[in-house]
Amino acid sequence: MSIIKYNRTAAVDYAKRWALGRNSVYYDFENIGGDCTNFISQCIYAGCRIMNYTRDVGWYYNSISDRAAAWTSVEQLYRFLILNKGAGPFGETTNLKHSQIGDIIQLSDGELFYHSCIITGYKFGSPYVCAHTNDALNKPLRNYHYNNLRVIHIIGANKID
Repeated sequence: MSIIKYNRTAAVDYAKRWALGRNSVYYDFENIGGDCTNFISQCIYAGCRIMNYTRDVGWYYNSISDRAAAWTSVEQLYRFLILNKGAGPFGETTNLKHSQIGDIIQLSDGELFYHSCIITGYKFGSPYVCAHTNDALNKPLRNYHYNNLRVIHIIGANKID
């Protein structure tokens, strides 16, 4: 197994391209729980190009009926990225001060994390993000209402040789 670099520019370019639209390759989950984490998974995939097809605990998308829970679930994506030792992307939690473009922010209402977005830029040190569900293109993070947040710093992706 080797580690490949996460292409932050490709992830951010994808986010900006599709923030206000939908890529027809992927199902739009907007009306069945929200599309935010599906969109974020697409962005991460654009930056690493490696999926993990491990049944039940992997991270992949082939179709609406053939996908991993981590592809579309806020909590499952977090667990996958933080714990992944197999193929695909992996990361670690960090704080906003140490975040970078292409990193993922998840928002909480105090009890559960309910929304995922991707950092696409900074202005005066404050992150700007793209997201789906309430579609956003370079929206200031400060314009969101939340009680807590976590930042997932994407380190890279494991490639099975």
